[in-house]
Amino acid sequence: MARALIPLILATLALPVAPAPAAAPAPGAQPAFPGAVGWAAATPGGRGGRIIRVTTLAPDGPGSFKAALEAKGRRIIVFEVGGLIDMGRQTLKITEPYVTIAGQTAPSPGITLIKTGIDIATHDVVMRHIRVRTGVDGQPKMSGWEADALSTVAAHHVIIDHCSFTWAIDENMSASGPRFEGATPEQWRENTSHAITFSYNIAAEGLAEASHPKGEHSKGTLIHDNASQILIYRNLYAHNVERNPLVKGGGQVELVNNILYDPGERAVHYNLMALEWGDHPYQTGKIAAVGNVLRGGVSTATALPFLTLGGDGDLDYHGKDNIAVDKFGKPLPMFGRYGETRAQLNELAAPPVWWPGTQVLPARDVETHVLARAGARPWDRDADDLRVLFFVAEGRGEIIDDEREVGGYPRMVETRAPFVEADWDLDTMEPRSGRYPGQTGEIAEHLSDRDKMMRQGARP
Repeated sequence: MARALIPLILATLALPVAPAPAAAPAPGAQPAFPGAVGWAAATPGGRGGRIIRVTTLAPDGPGSFKAALEAKGRRIIVFEVGGLIDMGRQTLKITEPYVTIAGQTAPSPGITLIKTGIDIATHDVVMRHIRVRTGVDGQPKMSGWEADALSTVAAHHVIIDHCSFTWAIDENMSASGPRFEGATPEQWRENTSHAITFSYNIAAEGLAEASHPKGEHSKGTLIHDNASQILIYRNLYAHNVERNPLVKGGGQVELVNNILYDPGERAVHYNLMALEWGDHPYQTGKIAAVGNVLRGGVSTATALPFLTLGGDGDLDYHGKDNIAVDKFGKPLPMFGRYGETRAQLNELAAPPVWWPGTQVLPARDVETHVLARAGARPWDRDADDLRVLFFVAEGRGEIIDDEREVGGYPRMVETRAPFVEADWDLDTMEPRSGRYPGQTGEIAEHLSDRDKMMRQGARP
């Protein structure tokens, strides 16, 4: 389906990115930015550090995004260039802590990374308003290119907010790390990813039959064994076969106000696999799922449950005000199983894991709210995010194997504008004027040439 054949007419309001949390992250603690949520909400990121300006779209070298990520010490990464950064199938790795990646500072059209993924293997990271479009890049099926679009690797106090992740070969957006590093379950949790927030992101169109060596691998989010204090808040999942999200053994996840659209075979699922745990004592998983919306689509299996339990470990679960319907609005089951094991679903009246500042929208308000706000630069969307959002709103789209099925890698003209420190609150990286680069009006619309002609009243 070529990009030129899709009239992108979705109007997106330039609304505030998120309301402030009802409770402060901690007494006296400053949130990373207005509206930051979760156990990582008070991370300073790079606050107080030096400003590093990205001045080139080159994949490496002086002035590059890669060089800024690799720099040591507290730092705020800003952009004096907009457009595409082609990483040529090289994954970007963040191993130096205390960094804020402020994609909102880039001139329109913002920063889009292609043919890559980002691994975060450190602590105190804030990343906002970045697009990652991994893609198979013409690689043969099962040939070995298997990048996540975004993954934390034994990281902690990380906020990924208002970013767009598509066309991953493995997961679009995950929290991972070792399962059993340490002598006790408490040490296992401490030594893998914890205190991670995913808020207002798009995780869409994970590629199914692409270059992953295991074959089909269209996946949304993996929360690895024993990862804890994970908040998945007001994100859009669309067109991923599985893991929307998957919580592995002993994982502890709060899942609030997300849209799960057109999952293929599984929406939310939990699985402690005996083959992976061996003689380690099983840990009970914890999931609180409140105010989420599951909508089936073209690719969704018949009678797909909202939550599916697999494997051998028990799950403490609190579900409230979740909607699950097929593509025609008929109810879907709230629970199912894959595998006949002794694993128990322990349904609880109160959440087994919960960040105290969480604000919850009624499920009936979630679709309107999230579609208007999720993804990178909602005031300045690119064509691929608009297409995904448009198709969710219209009940269209499907799981794909190759980015070329939806038009291929984007094409963008390089733009430049200086970063002026006085125009920004450097503590929060919010514009002092209230307007972001590229925010020109209250409505942002992308129209085909014919749509423009028709709106202007001209005769065809």
